[in-house]
Amino acid sequence: MTDRVPPEAADSGLVVMGRVTGVHGVRGWVKVRSHTRERAGVLDYDTWMLRLEDRWREFRLAEGHIQGAGLVARLEGVADRDAAAGLVGADIAVRRSQLPPVAPGTYYWAQLEGLNVINSHGVELGRVQGLFETGANDVMVVTGTRERLIPFVPGVVQKVDLAAGILHVDWDAEF
Repeated sequence: MTDRVPPEAADSGLVVMGRVTGVHGVRGWVKVRSHTRERAGVLDYDTWMLRLEDRWREFRLAEGHIQGAGLVARLEGVADRDAAAGLVGADIAVRRSQLPPVAPGTYYWAQLEGLNVINSHGVELGRVQGLFETGANDVMVVTGTRERLIPFVPGVVQKVDLAAGILHVDWDAEF
């Protein structure tokens, strides 16, 4: 089982949780696209790191809520539309240490991305490049000599060894 958190940010210890997609109103509010399984989950974190001009800056979340099909948020120190416009396009990350622990056998997507995938015959299939939801289950995008889509389900995923950086699967190398 996985919890939807996209890839770790380039800087160690950060996990990207969403993106600022636009401005909302004239008082510094921004529109947010959340990458968390529960759309409003990104609002659970009071400290956000925003990637602006290739560097991370810390912001405190003052308030936020669901607005239509998306989210809107107000950050401390962002008081008007012009300041909010300067944040559009920024990735939103949180420190990995802010994430709640997961139950045994459950993983954040960010923990799985980059793992080497080896099948039950010892054949290396590639690395986990990403994951996505299908409604029925999560699917790993594994890139090696070719791209494979492998369901992240019991029976297919045999063992996740985070310490070794290996994910063992029961998956035919020809698929």
